[in-house]
Amino acid sequence: MSTGLAVFDTTVQETNAWLKLIEQHLPPCDRGDAYAALRSVLHVLRDHLPQEAVLSLSAQLPMLVRGFFLEGWRPENSASRIRDPEAFIQAVGQKLPDRFPREPQGAVEVVLQVLAEQVDRDEADKIAGHLPAPLRTLWPAPSARR
Repeated sequence: MSTGLAVFDTTVQETNAWLKLIEQHLPPCDRGDAYAALRSVLHVLRDHLPQEAVLSLSAQLPMLVRGFFLEGWRPENSASRIRDPEAFIQAVGQKLPDRFPREPQGAVEVVLQVLAEQVDRDEADKIAGHLPAPLRTLWPAPSARR
């Protein structure tokens, strides 16, 4: 399907490529589940980053992903106090739909892996550096990035 506007067609294609990667690494998820995982993890991640890191990361995302990454964001309420990886995973789980076919930890691992692979390596390192030290254990190590 073409929208007739190249910028929209491109962002739909790029977003679908991200969703397909998530879908492939998170069976039995379908495209809708991949979207739910991506959105949920991005929102929890966003709420752990300072404003400048959120904006820097958003510039690396496909336009469509950037839209739902920033959806509902209130910069004045940024920098969540969660420091425990399990609490981060639980926060993602609360955002996932009840019918989500996988454990939240799987969604977190796969989405962060895809994110680390798809954004610039320096940006990925900056994102990890902005997380509290205990949460950095969730971020894929540079050697684990494909």
